[in-house]
Amino acid sequence: MGRRALLTAALGAGTAAALGGAAGPAAAAEAEACGGGRPGERRIPPGGIGMHLYTMRGPLATDFAGTLQQLSDIGYATVGVSGRHGHNAQQIRGMIDDAGLSAVLEHVGWDIVSGSGLPKAIEDVHTLGGKWVVVPSLPGAMHTPAGFREAARKMNEAGRACRDAGLQQVLFHNHGSDHATVDGEVLFDILVNETDPHLVAFEFDVYWGARGGADPLTYFRRHPGRFPALHVKDMAPNGDFADVGSGVLDFPRMFQGAKSGGVKQWLVEHDNPSDPFATARNSYEYLAALRY
Repeated sequence: MGRRALLTAALGAGTAAALGGAAGPAAAAEAEACGGGRPGERRIPPGGIGMHLYTMRGPLATDFAGTLQQLSDIGYATVGVSGRHGHNAQQIRGMIDDAGLSAVLEHVGWDIVSGSGLPKAIEDVHTLGGKWVVVPSLPGAMHTPAGFREAARKMNEAGRACRDAGLQQVLFHNHGSDHATVDGEVLFDILVNETDPHLVAFEFDVYWGARGGADPLTYFRRHPGRFPALHVKDMAPNGDFADVGSGVLDFPRMFQGAKSGGVKQWLVEHDNPSDPFATARNSYEYLAALRY
């Protein structure tokens, strides 16, 4: 059994689709209809290729401004903020502007989004020039159907506050455990189905979706417009993280549903890069050249 088959057997049928299951003529026709061009000819808009700054946390800790400038020099247009490294929102905005980049979102802890800190978080996202407040994860104790239903209720409230303040929906970022089936229910699906699309949407991490057995393309097609941002993260044959384009995830296939899913931002992420700048260059070059 080859490496891809071993990984597919270990991670399940949903991941098999993400790794490149056959789409078939009907899926190809749908892809053309919803993708804004013929399959194999579409490309990611240059302004849509961004970097989630968690990838760059090492360099940012020592040279925030210089790291942003190097990302801009590579060709990135946008960033997702995750960790401030001692700087406030106004200072980060200044460095982002100086580098010729744009911030599109910031990750904000669940305790802040669901508590009294949300107005300040919204203010800071405005200061950064972003559109979305993003919940990066839920506490482990909430990983039950009841916990996710409570999260759905509170995210609707947070989304309304964001909308009332002139931002877009509050977003939720998924991890593998969010796709678990608990008491017969897929936890992630509770959030998708029990939140108001006008108030709550998703920053879908395609790696963690695949690790959890979920097929990103299926979600893009079943829930149109719910996925304005992606974490584009690749999977090595052994299941570890990989630079985008060097692993086993089938990005051309999953991106066939990008327009249907409402994707506006393709944010590169690697959770543990050995050389963050090499990862940034390799990943950008792959996405800039990609046709799907």
